[in-house]
Amino acid sequence: MLQRPAAAPAQVLSSTPEQLGKRARRAWLLFAAAALAITAAALYGAGLYGRSTEIRALAAQGRTDANLKVALLRAVLENPRALPLLLSEDQQVRDALTERNPVAIDVLNRKLEGLVSGTKASVLYVTGIDGLAIASSNWREPTSFVGNDYGFRAYFSGAMQTGTAEYFALGNVSKRPGLYISRRVGSASAPLGVVVVKMEFDQLEADWHEANRPAYVSDDHGVVLITSVPSWRFMTTAPLGQPVLGEIRNSQQFGNAPLVPLPINRPQALSADVALVHAITPGGSEAEYLRLSTPIASTPWRLDYLVPAAAPIAAAQREMRLLALGVIGPLIGLAAYLLWRRQSGEMRIAAEQAARTELERRVVERTEDLSRARDRLQAEITGHRSTEAKLQVVQQELVQANRLAILGQVAAGVAHEINQPVATIRAYADNARVFLDRKQTVPAEENLGAIAALTERIGTITEELKAFARKGRTAAEPVELKGVIEGAVVLLRSRFAGRLDALDITPPPPGLKVKGNRIRLEQVLINLFQNALEALDGRENARVEVSAEETADGVTVNVSDNGPGIPPEILKSLFTPFNTSKEKGLGLGLVISKDIVADYGGRIEVASDDRGTRFTIHLAKAA
Repeated sequence: MLQRPAAAPAQVLSSTPEQLGKRARRAWLLFAAAALAITAAALYGAGLYGRSTEIRALAAQGRTDANLKVALLRAVLENPRALPLLLSEDQQVRDALTERNPVAIDVLNRKLEGLVSGTKASVLYVTGIDGLAIASSNWREPTSFVGNDYGFRAYFSGAMQTGTAEYFALGNVSKRPGLYISRRVGSASAPLGVVVVKMEFDQLEADWHEANRPAYVSDDHGVVLITSVPSWRFMTTAPLGQPVLGEIRNSQQFGNAPLVPLPINRPQALSADVALVHAITPGGSEAEYLRLSTPIASTPWRLDYLVPAAAPIAAAQREMRLLALGVIGPLIGLAAYLLWRRQSGEMRIAAEQAARTELERRVVERTEDLSRARDRLQAEITGHRSTEAKLQVVQQELVQANRLAILGQVAAGVAHEINQPVATIRAYADNARVFLDRKQTVPAEENLGAIAALTERIGTITEELKAFARKGRTAAEPVELKGVIEGAVVLLRSRFAGRLDALDITPPPPGLKVKGNRIRLEQVLINLFQNALEALDGRENARVEVSAEETADGVTVNVSDNGPGIPPEILKSLFTPFNTSKEKGLGLGLVISKDIVADYGGRIEVASDDRGTRFTIHLAKAA
């Protein structure tokens, strides 16, 4: 790809920069794909080579370490094996087994005790032909073997039958694992008993553990006997068959050990004695190991030695890959430089030719643009003049529409505010007619007087609303709050006859006065009482609670009901004109009430949910 002849000058001149750029991008894509493929193949091959090289090195070192461990284990086994042979020919042992008198047994106990202290054996003991221990090196200890029956143990029966036996098991008294080496005393035809030495491997296991490399010894059934990982003891290298498992359980060889497989999985055999495995360490982490397996001479056991492989293999792979990158990187860089040099020459020639052509084209286009810009400017000037004339007409229409909207809002406000007094006048007029028919002039005169007062109230409301429409304001004066609440209830009595029992009014303290105008404040309470009573229409246990209290900032009046609450979409714009949830409502009552309270330096707050609605009026206290 990099050695093909350079493009002829005619070919370069006939190609545009865009065409050369596309060809260059295709060439770089092919180059990148080839470089990536070569790099990936080199890294993969380097990783395989580094892995195989490191595995061979680890296997060689591991075999050396494993052979040393086997040699050490055999050395540990050889000394205890000589003791049963020597004791089986000892006269004191024969005398104790033959005579069974306390003196001979005591002499034997002391002798066994002395032999154990001078050797690496764990315990020495002698049993009769019935399996009962008659003497033991631990005869002074609470866990003495003397008197215990070991006839069920395989090392006893094996020694009685063949003369000698070796058996690894968990002690039924000490509960400590060890190797039992036994030898028969006397001939096969006239046996006297069995000498047994128990060998424990605590020190050996401790030495192995310090190396931080797991190692374990397994028997012919695959049960782990000796290990540098204590939690692996009596686990198995493979699942045991039911017959073998039953035989081990019956012999109590390993007590109640679960005999579950080792936490070693995914074995990958590399040779007859080497495999890559994944083991879960006691800390719970899984790691890759190189497992080397070797038989232990003079025993049916095998030693498995695990060498940590993940870190060394990764380091070897990393080293080989870096070496491969060090070789491939400069070669790819050189090839990239040659490709770039060739393409840059072609692009420079094509760019110069394109620049000349582009300059000529832009001169022509600029001339045409100036002509079109002049025409557009003239058209825009004409359009602006037409738009300005239309804008003046629209502004005049908006002014007229705004006047009509204000007039409609004022008319609606007047109708809303005088509606309650007119309804009360009608009720008083009907009552006066009834009283006149009955010749009861006194009540009739009282009703007529109330009607006159209400007409004056209507006039006052009209004047107030006119002032409100003019953004005017009635001067504030001290008003007794108790009279304001009572006046509002009187005006509601005609419309809500029989329903005012729902009002639960807690009278304010006598003499408590606020700043405002009595008629305007009554109108605020009428709107709130009316809304609360209408919200409770048809509900059982309807209740409207009214209370007033003096606070540090002034006076608050609370009006709360147990109605269904105000819908959220209405509550968001509750004090907006013409916003209402009533079919015949105007949506002006609360707007007017809010403005009235604001005129006297107060405010109205509202809280509502499905348990009811609560209005709180904050007013300034009068001196």
